[in-house]
Amino acid sequence: MAYKGKFKPKNLSKYIGDPTKIVYRSLWERRFMIYCDNEEKIVSWGSEEVVVPYLSPIDNRMHRYFVDFIVEVLQRDGRKKVKLIEVKPKKQCSPPKKQKRTTRRYISEVKTWGVNSAKWKAATEFAENKGWEFQILTEKELQP
Repeated sequence: MAYKGKFKPKNLSKYIGDPTKIVYRSLWERRFMIYCDNEEKIVSWGSEEVVVPYLSPIDNRMHRYFVDFIVEVLQRDGRKKVKLIEVKPKKQCSPPKKQKRTTRRYISEVKTWGVNSAKWKAATEFAENKGWEFQILTEKELQP
């Protein structure tokens, strides 16, 4: 079951963008938003504020990828590091297992994997070009 809603940050000064338009599309995204809002080491954060162009392997056209989060983190040495964060179910972070029969579900999973891979490759290159880091978080990292 997917959960969606609006998030209202307590620390408005930390949020990049319009704090009245923060939307989460899963409880894992909501959990990460709460973490960003409350964590002292996070200097600033934004949700879907960074757009990365990518070439889709499905239609071979350019599309826009709205990365889930941009986070500026204060590191132990006092320097700041910018990270682009994508929150995804662990199941979607690896290619689907080959099936004996080609079902609609399998085809859908293959397409999802292809698009996600293209997005993540583009986001990794985009981040590296800016001296940032791209990271995917799953429920494994977001567990309390």
